[in-house]
Amino acid sequence: MNMILTDNPALLSSWFAVARSIEVGSAPVQITLLNRKVVLWRGPSGEVIGAPDRCPHREAPLSKGTVSDGCLVCPYHGWTFGESGRLVRVPSANEGVPTPPRGNLQTVQVCERYGLVWACIGTPSAPIPTIAEDTDPVFRRINTEVDVWRVSATRMVDNFLDITHFPYVHTGTFGRAQDTRVPKLDLEALDDEWFGYRYGVTANNSDLGTLASGQTDGVVERRMTSGFNLPFNVRSEIHYGTGLSHILLLLSTPIDDVTSYFTFVVWRNDDFAISAEEIIRFDLAIGAEDKRMLEMLEGVLTLDQTTLVSVQADKCSVEWRRKLIEMMGIATPGAVAVSSPSAAGY
Repeated sequence: MNMILTDNPALLSSWFAVARSIEVGSAPVQITLLNRKVVLWRGPSGEVIGAPDRCPHREAPLSKGTVSDGCLVCPYHGWTFGESGRLVRVPSANEGVPTPPRGNLQTVQVCERYGLVWACIGTPSAPIPTIAEDTDPVFRRINTEVDVWRVSATRMVDNFLDITHFPYVHTGTFGRAQDTRVPKLDLEALDDEWFGYRYGVTANNSDLGTLASGQTDGVVERRMTSGFNLPFNVRSEIHYGTGLSHILLLLSTPIDDVTSYFTFVVWRNDDFAISAEEIIRFDLAIGAEDKRMLEMLEGVLTLDQTTLVSVQADKCSVEWRRKLIEMMGIATPGAVAVSSPSAAGY
C-alpha cells in the first residue's frame, strides 16, 4: 500500500518546519508544503505571516514581490497585504474606495520555535513537540540550513529510527562494520510526547567525531535514545560517559510525496569552547551519508503487510508506521508483518 501524503487531512492539520527564522526577513520567501506553494514574510509587527503564494487579483506569485514596512507588495499590480494577510492597498483604486473583502489573503498557520518557522496548512490538531533543553540555560542551540532531499519524508523517518544501517551507511563517520547485531529492543514512552527506545552504541571516534564527543579515544561508548512524534519528527539523544549530552531534533517535511525538506537542530551542554560550525560538521557528514543512501530509494514507504519484511530490530519503525496509519485514517488489510519470532508481541 502506497500512501498519498499531500491531501491527507491529518497531515494538513500538522505542523512542519519549513524555514529558518533568520531566512525570513526583508524579502518574501517561497516554500512548498504538501504540494502547496506558500509565501512567508514578516508583517508590520515582526511576526512571520504565511499565505498561499498567489495574489487573489490575477494570481501572480507573491513571493516574487517585495516587502515594504512589513506589507507584502504583489509584483504584478502592486496590491499590498498587511497584518493577517489583509489587503490594505489597491494602487489603481480611487481614493476613498474600499478594498474588496475577497482580496484578503487566506493565511496559513505559522509559528516560530527552536529558530525555525513552522507552518500548518489547516487547523493544527496538536502542538509543536516540546524540547525541554531549549529553555535550559545549560544547553546551547545550534541550527542548520534547510536542505532539499529527493526522497519521501516517510523513508526519512524510517531511516532515522533505525540503527542497523549504522555499520553500512555511516562508515565514513562513526559506523563500525563489526557491530552488526542488535539486542532485543524494548519500546517505551520516552516522555509525554516522544515514543521510542534506548540503546548503546560503540562508535568510531574520527577526527570530526572528537569535536562532537569531546573525547580523543579512538572508540567511544554512547548511550542513546531514538523516538518519534507524529507525523515525521524524530528526536535522538546521545549521552557520553563524560556527562556531555548531544540532543538532535531531526525534521522531515513533505514538499510533495517524494521530495522533502530536511533540517536538524542540536542542543549541547558543553562549555561552548568549540564553535557551532565545528560541532555540526560531524552531524552534517552523517546526514550526507543518509541522504546519499535514501535518494537511491523511490516512492513513499510501503505500508502494507506483505511488500516489506521487518525483523525485531525494526520494531520502532514498525510501531511508528502503525501509529501513522492510524493517525492518517488509512484502512489496511492488517498489521505490518514482522518476520522474527523474537519480535512477536508488540
